[in-house]
Amino acid sequence: MFDSVGWGEILVLIIAGLFILGPERLPEAASWLAKSVRKVRDFATGAKEQLREEMGPEFDQLRKPLEDLRGLRNFDPKRVVTQHLFDGDADPLGLKGITNGSSTPANGSNGYLAGQTQSAPEPLKPGERPPIDPDAT
Repeated sequence: MFDSVGWGEILVLIIAGLFILGPERLPEAASWLAKSVRKVRDFATGAKEQLREEMGPEFDQLRKPLEDLRGLRNFDPKRVVTQHLFDGDADPLGLKGITNGSSTPANGSNGYLAGQTQSAPEPLKPGERPPIDPDAT
């Protein structure tokens, strides 16, 4: 229900409530709010149970499309395209089984053989000059 409310917003609401209601009435207002939320939850649960009893097995048939719609709420285009193109394969290119000690290297996405890393040049020693690039002139 309050998924989009973060701790910062809650802190701001508490501080605003403290200024508006004052420290004397704030605990009473908080308990009233908690009781009201509990009542609303109880009403919703009771209505759901009553609906389930009256509809019987048709209730589950009604819930399935609603669950599908709830799944669309977390719609991620990249995930959907990947599932469509690769039939849901988590590793479509087969790169997860490749390790650094593999005897059969495969091309990685960066153009180097999988398992090989490009070594960094050694740092210059004191008084040493960098090599001159002949293509730079």
